[in-house]
Amino acid sequence: MDFRPLDPDDLGTMKQVVDLENATEAVDGPWRHPMTLRTLDAEIRWAWDLEPGRHVVAFDGDTLVSHGVLELTERDNLDLAWFGISVPPELRRRGYGTAMLRHLEEEARAAGRTKAGAFCWDGSPGADFAAAHGYPKRFQSVNRRQHLEDVSLAKVRALYDAAVASAGDYELVLVKGRTPPSMLESMVDMVAAINDAPLDDLDMEDEVFSAERVAAYETAQLNAGLRLHRYLARHRTTGEPAGNTVVAVEEERPQIAHQHDTSVVATHRGHRLGLLLKTAMLLHLAEAEPQVRSIDTFNAESNDHMIAVNEDLGYRWMGRGLGFQRSLVG
Repeated sequence: MDFRPLDPDDLGTMKQVVDLENATEAVDGPWRHPMTLRTLDAEIRWAWDLEPGRHVVAFDGDTLVSHGVLELTERDNLDLAWFGISVPPELRRRGYGTAMLRHLEEEARAAGRTKAGAFCWDGSPGADFAAAHGYPKRFQSVNRRQHLEDVSLAKVRALYDAAVASAGDYELVLVKGRTPPSMLESMVDMVAAINDAPLDDLDMEDEVFSAERVAAYETAQLNAGLRLHRYLARHRTTGEPAGNTVVAVEEERPQIAHQHDTSVVATHRGHRLGLLLKTAMLLHLAEAEPQVRSIDTFNAESNDHMIAVNEDLGYRWMGRGLGFQRSLVG
């Protein structure tokens, strides 16, 4: 097998990878929105917050047999690597996935990482593959989707009004696109509240956030062709940011949106701010992005509070994601 870095300017190979990934998802996660050249290009160049992973393609002769991704953050969790491995359904069980895994493990060890993890969809061959290679299951999440044509805006408005009644000490601030630089530093603790989300049995340190990282996230998403809409909840007396929610709308497929961060700072919980933020966002999108037809979100399956909020807003179960992790030492 021939392992090569995936060059985003190599249009022929990029198209092959898009076809491979979509063939894989058609079997493993058929509800998922297809990958496009633009979304793959954005993953390679920008990723989530300007820390792109190493994308690798493997060929057997002239045939593309695997696409792998090695993610190595330099901001926190410096001992941890994340892998992504895809093999065309018709070429599985021929050793190509194992060869890619071994290649990514070697790269991770060379980078000084001592543990690694990966994700797959429940019910896909990935779970048995992980177990066979010594990666025990550590985490379960759920992908839910909100179909906006099925969501009653009257119900959303009623839920918003009920949340307002419990959140009188807070005001909402809408930010579209980039957050003003003067606000970034004050947002760090609020964004870091995402560390309170359940991780089940994953062995991870808290993520480290800074004003620079918040700005990097926004740059990456905007460069990827996503329109960002953020609502902040701010305490009226102190001016302290208490929570936020972010939805990203695709420019390429503007009917598709993605729920990014929703978090509330621990000292401000108990005022229904999560519900306030999410209902305010839906009312805003109905006017600002009326073409949006669906919003996808992911939550740890053990995150009962946020799941209850989402289900009250019409989010429906699409599929369960499984997370695996093991040591790379020994």
